[in-house]
Amino acid sequence: MPASRIADAARELFGWEDLREGQEASVDALLHGRDVIAVMPTGAGKSAVYQLAGAMLDGVTVVVSPLIALQMDQLNQLAESPKAPAGVALNSALGVTALEEAWEGLTDGTARYLFLAPEQLAKDDVVDRLRDLAVGLLVIDEAHCVASWGHDFRPDYLRLGEVRERLGRPTTVALTATGAEPVRLEIVERLQLRDPLVVVTGVDRPNIDLEVRRATTDSDKRAALLELIPTLERPGLVYAATRREAEELTEELRELGLRAETYHAGLSAKERTRVHEAFLDGEADAVVATNAFGMGIDKPDVRFVVHASVPESLDAYYQEIGRSGRDGEPASAVLFYRSEDLGLRKYFVARGTDAAKLRAAYGAIAEAGRPLRSKELAEQLDLSARTVTGLVNLLVEGGAVRLTRKGAVPIARLDAADAAGRAEEASERRERIEQSRLDFMRRYAETRDCRRRVLLGYFGEDLGGLCGSCDTCRAGTAEEAGQHDAAAPFPSGSAVEHSEWGHGSVVDVEADRITVFFESQGYKVLALESVLEHELLTRVG
Repeated sequence: MPASRIADAARELFGWEDLREGQEASVDALLHGRDVIAVMPTGAGKSAVYQLAGAMLDGVTVVVSPLIALQMDQLNQLAESPKAPAGVALNSALGVTALEEAWEGLTDGTARYLFLAPEQLAKDDVVDRLRDLAVGLLVIDEAHCVASWGHDFRPDYLRLGEVRERLGRPTTVALTATGAEPVRLEIVERLQLRDPLVVVTGVDRPNIDLEVRRATTDSDKRAALLELIPTLERPGLVYAATRREAEELTEELRELGLRAETYHAGLSAKERTRVHEAFLDGEADAVVATNAFGMGIDKPDVRFVVHASVPESLDAYYQEIGRSGRDGEPASAVLFYRSEDLGLRKYFVARGTDAAKLRAAYGAIAEAGRPLRSKELAEQLDLSARTVTGLVNLLVEGGAVRLTRKGAVPIARLDAADAAGRAEEASERRERIEQSRLDFMRRYAETRDCRRRVLLGYFGEDLGGLCGSCDTCRAGTAEEAGQHDAAAPFPSGSAVEHSEWGHGSVVDVEADRITVFFESQGYKVLALESVLEHELLTRVG
């Protein structure tokens, strides 16, 4: 496919004079029928990949997008390009008439893009009508949601591999801003992608200054945070660990004269919409929120993101600080950190399982002789819908059950105890994953090395030198710490083999330790002296 044709289409249909890094390669692969995983930083033009490819391919482009706000934003982007094909959305906010009008537009060709949430693809009639339309391109937006390694894993994404199969395996592009190696590997597996082209553009956002401020007590941390925020250029976001903390911080910032708003999942939909719109319209200096305030925020001039507490992973942290500085102008990311704060996160990580309920759930599914929906299973077991959803998800992850369009079915005839055992192993793996990511979050917060180098190393990118725009670089500690990497026997990015944990990839190097990612175990911090003395690792390749 001549590159000029892609560039010409971008210019004629969307008015884009230049394509950004990774966009042309991604579109070219899709036009040749090759699946693509595109990992691009927030604001780097991920949506342009499917918009351009969809306009150049035959058939309907189906975009799976997790939030209605995201869908509306993506539709608005298309509307701003009058020469581009039109799009429609299917979601729970639409009435019957509006839904039918959307289907009519797709059927008669006046609309070529369809935006919908994964929950819509659980409906037989939706998938059947899409199959009749002939899907030319399937787009999985926020694709990290499909992976248990992804910080925002969502069970609704689990069925997308089966949906893709029912649609005839259309060419597929998975888009994410936080696709570390384990996330990418699981996206391929879950979506059953065929030899995908993996396009990873620089995840670095050099205009965002990185800083960690440590505190010994919670009151000291709160006082320092309230002292800092009024001095920062506005508007900005403040992330809190709990709803109560968000509400308290909002009141305290208001007392300091800031136009502060609260956002969390416990508010009414009307109030959440009001806060969202006030922030986008410049009527709020700061929104103090839990992680519920996230996807769907498209405001280019956010000048700071402050975390009042440590998040659960660098994936989540990168996603949240990436909401600042989208206009390319300087922005600040400040993390207030106490090592004790990790205790709360560890509490949530240690989830445990109920073997008896897992056995009962698998037994009911196996004995049904037909697909069993979660609602029916909940009634049979006299459990809440939420509990049953969790049980089924663990059985799916353990390979004992699969989700079909009509409900859950057993993959093979297993003893109920064996099925529960597989699910418990899946739960333990998830716990290892989350604990591993939390350990790396600690590494980021406590490092003396270049903080940006640690952050990028987590995502498999080597910064090379020092960034010069983080607190450790300014303090001079990063230069000393960074001298060890190049001379290390296992430099960052090298492939290694461990006798027990198998293949791994070195993601971080310090003077006396290295951090290695193992697919079965997660991120492991190993004492370099012990590694060398006992020959625990072997370089591969």
